[in-house]
Amino acid sequence: MPSPEHTVVLRECRAIQIPEGTPALLSPGTRVRITQSLGGTYTVATDRGYLLRIDSRDADAIGKAAGDLVAGVAGSPLEDQVWALLKTCYDPEIPINVVDLGLIYNCEVVERPAGGRRVEVKMTLTAPGCGMGPVLAQDVRDKLERLPGIDEADVEIVFDPQWNQNMMSEAARLELGLF
Repeated sequence: MPSPEHTVVLRECRAIQIPEGTPALLSPGTRVRITQSLGGTYTVATDRGYLLRIDSRDADAIGKAAGDLVAGVAGSPLEDQVWALLKTCYDPEIPINVVDLGLIYNCEVVERPAGGRRVEVKMTLTAPGCGMGPVLAQDVRDKLERLPGIDEADVEIVFDPQWNQNMMSEAARLELGLF
């Protein structure tokens, strides 16, 4: 496992405090340790012990380039592109994507009566009170709406059935040492 990367915040940067899900601002000169960089987002820890999520649009604030995840899935059928983008959405505390965590209960691409396509996603959270739930749902929505051919993404958070570790893929359980 690679050692965490240390860096300094270069400009004022929006972030989300983990696990509360509340907005925060990182000031220029703040020292951070990048603990996770997956799916275009970054989880950082400050010297004061705060854990924060930085979105890809603010990656430059910590000296990173924002990647184009949509370009990486182009060329395959639309439904495959949708699932590939879902696999770029990560829980900021767990290095596993929402698909392999078993958080996506349903995903459908539907034709809209007025034309165009909409993606309807039903997803859950590892815990009902998770403050990061709206952040994860927005990440899913934002990524899906960047896909050419998708006009709208509707992401609904549901809790039935309740999530449990058996919903995780075998690869995710192996990654987390749950065997």
